[in-house]
Amino acid sequence: MASEQAPLPFGYTFAAGAIAGVSEAGLPPKMYPLDVLKTRIQLQTGKPTAGADHYNGMLDCFKKIVKNEGPSRLYRGITAPILMEAPKRATKFAANDKWGKFYRDLFGQQQMTQGLSVLTGASAGATEAFIVVPFELVKIRLQDKASAGKYNGMVDVVVKTVRNEGLLAMYNGLESTLWRHILWNAGYFGCIFQVRQLIPKAETKKGQTINDIIAGTVGGTVGTIFNTPMDVVKSRIQNTVKVPGQVPKYNWAWPAVLTVFKEEGFGALYKGFIPKVLRLGPGGGILLVVYTGVMDMFRKMRDERLGKQL
Repeated sequence: MASEQAPLPFGYTFAAGAIAGVSEAGLPPKMYPLDVLKTRIQLQTGKPTAGADHYNGMLDCFKKIVKNEGPSRLYRGITAPILMEAPKRATKFAANDKWGKFYRDLFGQQQMTQGLSVLTGASAGATEAFIVVPFELVKIRLQDKASAGKYNGMVDVVVKTVRNEGLLAMYNGLESTLWRHILWNAGYFGCIFQVRQLIPKAETKKGQTINDIIAGTVGGTVGTIFNTPMDVVKSRIQNTVKVPGQVPKYNWAWPAVLTVFKEEGFGALYKGFIPKVLRLGPGGGILLVVYTGVMDMFRKMRDERLGKQL
């Protein structure tokens, strides 16, 4: 992902991804309410109707939460994504680097191509998904208004979920999360490669930063367009408490997509898209800028060390 130079060991890419994640984690105090709005809208089934529990878009959702529940409700569940951010992003970029090397060797390619970038991103997304599922489940159950009285916080969600549904319930929605991250990362890394090919190569550090902001923001936006339907069904699957002997309405990803489409129409598969893209578009740019900058710093440190040894 950083400039094409001699590769760094796995630990460096993992650390750079973690630092990028921590840097982006500075966004939640400002951007996290967008995630709450997104989840509330996604969990709403059927057409909006009058009342405090139904939302007619992002702004209506925001106003009703603040008016009826208080501003603090916009930050309920924030601990889980903050704790998740560093390992999630570290895994994303380190896995992307490792999968890239694997596929280049497998297909006999010296450099990355558009197709390999998409394939590598999809594989990195699948790897990343295994890290995020429990955190996402906790976050969604805390964000849902109907669950407000059930849980007292992140630890309480974990304890009650394991006690009532079993340990494996923490991985409810794994399949839909896999699809969500495969599609987002395929779009993200695939677009970054393509945009970098299309825009003029930067001659300065400032120019590189601007290029990375553009490429990362485009990638984050396209990834969000690709994966929002899976995000909608993932939210509903993870918010469903499993009851022995009952088959949940939203259980597997693609059948759930079909159910939403049949009952609510195509537009319902993009519920929560606006707050989601407002967060992940710029977030994708910030991630790429920080990751590339840290990797360049690591390379400079390595080169200086090697120079001293010579």
